[in-house]
Amino acid sequence: MLPPEIGSSTQKERENYIQTTFRCKSDCDNCGMCKVFHGKTPEVVYADYIAGKRTFADITAEYR
Repeated sequence: MLPPEIGSSTQKERENYIQTTFRCKSDCDNCGMCKVFHGKTPEVVYADYIAGKRTFADITAEYR
């Protein structure tokens, strides 16, 4: 599923996308998502995307 575009989605839709896509699996040894985001929650990392200030792709590029 592609992330909702900022111009054609609501803040709640973008927030739901982040929560669904980066749902905690409670298996840190096999997941590694917390390491990718340097211990931050996905909601914090993607706060600007959720708020409609920056694109999902721009933020993702910073963490690669």
